[in-house]
Amino acid sequence: MDSTTVELFNDVMGGAGMSKLDGRRKGGVKVHMLVNPIHQIPSVIYLSEARENDRVFMDKVKAPKGSILVFDKGYFKFSQWQQWTEQGIYWVSRLSRIACYQVLEEKDVNAKQKATGVLQDQIILLGRGTSASTEVILARRIVYFDKEKNRSFEFVTNDDRFSPANIAGLYKKRWAIETLFKSLKQNYQLKYFLGDNANAICIQIWCSLIADLLIKVIKRSIEKRKLSLSNLTSMIRLHLGTYVNLKEFLRNPEAALKQALYQKIQQYELLFNTT
Repeated sequence: MDSTTVELFNDVMGGAGMSKLDGRRKGGVKVHMLVNPIHQIPSVIYLSEARENDRVFMDKVKAPKGSILVFDKGYFKFSQWQQWTEQGIYWVSRLSRIACYQVLEEKDVNAKQKATGVLQDQIILLGRGTSASTEVILARRIVYFDKEKNRSFEFVTNDDRFSPANIAGLYKKRWAIETLFKSLKQNYQLKYFLGDNANAICIQIWCSLIADLLIKVIKRSIEKRKLSLSNLTSMIRLHLGTYVNLKEFLRNPEAALKQALYQKIQQYELLFNTT
């Protein structure tokens, strides 16, 4: 679960952050997504102005029991985390530096776990609980040292089934959604918009998401030929006006074009013979 921002003029949709030195301020539309990591296909999408906090998306996520939600520190809302726990949904996130917690139990970390990078495995009481509006929830805190990046990470989860290393591995898979965001922006030109109002911009983004879904369906149907999504998108764009069977063209472009040309010649011959 994550979001990406498409930059716009501030007059269209409000942006986040401070103005630049020249006084200008960028606007933007924020695309919130819940993505299936296996197929890289969004299951829940919500569009908002860029100035909206990521947390506005949390109550719109409806996941089946037993699901595992993975998200970054921006989705910091203990009441929603507790609600997911009560629904039988597991979650994994980074622990914010400003989070307040109390250690209830220190779990043993054996030599094998330490070798993989696990430093701590704790049961904690997360939250301040200083007023009726602040939530206190039971959670699990894991400290993991990443040898590749040479730094430690603090993870928080309600999942007590997996080993600490597996929890860290689950969070690492979250980066797949960043690849999806990058692919959408590169392949569908979300820098130039046909309309200059919020509704037109949202429609163009929805069209890009629908096109991406259709192309992924096509890509899965021609698995025998390995094509990158960018190459596939470019080939389809170039031949939108060509009357040729798309799947046959992607499997064997030369043969499909020859067949289309042969059918066109037959049509001309039929037309001339009739006249």
